[in-house]
Amino acid sequence: MVIPFAPELVSSEHAQILEEAEGFVNAEIRPFVQEWERKDALPKALIRKMGERGYLAASLPRKYGGLELEPVAYGLFTEIFGRACPAVRSLITVHTSLVSETLLRFGTDKQKEVWLPRLAQGEAIAAFALTEPEVGSDARNVRTTWREEADAYVLKGVKKWITFGDIADLFIVIAAHEGKSTAFLVERSSSGLQTKHLKGLMAGHATHIAEIRLEEVRVPRDNVLGRLHGGFEYIVSAALDQGRYSIAWAGVGLAQEALNAMVAYARNREQFGRKLSQHQLIRGLIGNAVTDVHAARALCLRAGELRRKKNPEAVMETTIAKYFASRAAVRVANDALQVHGANGFSNQYPVERLYREAKVLEIIEGTSQMQQEVISHFGLKHYYQRSLVP
Repeated sequence: MVIPFAPELVSSEHAQILEEAEGFVNAEIRPFVQEWERKDALPKALIRKMGERGYLAASLPRKYGGLELEPVAYGLFTEIFGRACPAVRSLITVHTSLVSETLLRFGTDKQKEVWLPRLAQGEAIAAFALTEPEVGSDARNVRTTWREEADAYVLKGVKKWITFGDIADLFIVIAAHEGKSTAFLVERSSSGLQTKHLKGLMAGHATHIAEIRLEEVRVPRDNVLGRLHGGFEYIVSAALDQGRYSIAWAGVGLAQEALNAMVAYARNREQFGRKLSQHQLIRGLIGNAVTDVHAARALCLRAGELRRKKNPEAVMETTIAKYFASRAAVRVANDALQVHGANGFSNQYPVERLYREAKVLEIIEGTSQMQQEVISHFGLKHYYQRSLVP
């Protein structure tokens, strides 16, 4: 494995895990990506293999079956899978970052003991049910409701665009009561819960995206995650921060893969009697792509370092990294397709898939416009100097 960063940023133990993960990806994932795209599904056998190796709990403690990767190593781990297959990377983002890490942070001892080992092994798949048909970025105003009864909470509503929702065994469901939201652990076996696989999407073909219907679903009182009425302020905010970190690295991975494809094609394809790589305008596109990839990775490494140190600035740096890396992925994938010309529209070349998948990164875990708004508020406060005001 060629480590695209200073090797001292991760331990030798974690470097070995990353090298083994890359070997696993090359043998068990890369050869089958197009097949999974056609079938709109990831095979259960792959999920089991990932569970056996701890890849579904890479950032979790070993006591639960994880690999205990610290944030920088976990980011690089995410990039390895993201380069090869966005669908598998999506599983890691949702199952590990959004759900397992949130459960580790806010769950009771009993909740963690019951679920984390099963999630780590892939015996159960998890999904994060926040988005709704009429609610996306406006996550504070979810319309799924809950009410309290003597021995349970009763949930009613619809969730949509839930990644891996069609095969998940456990859902973190965000529901509201009198304007305040709460997070609940909801099992697939719950009476009144139904899922519908959403097809015909531009990307995410193998990520089992679903609509979730909750019709008077009774949830045991012990299945509240975190504090009652603290769904958005604690659970959602923390989970999306963890998800954004994973998506930032997904952007790096996708951009790197697109750059690799662009360079390989430019060095081998001839036009007008010369290799594409000998044409100045093509070299300009490659130069831009290299810069984008290096800049995105540098931002992600900084965010990871701050997360490792538990620095409060890590949240903003993660937001900046996600914003830049997702946009960089779109730019690089777009230029990679341009270099491929008509061939770029064929699924016989990877850039067709990378182009589609790149756009998703600007939408999930907060749109680019939402990230811009957050970053602008930070900039207006952090960079204001009274001495510069006339």
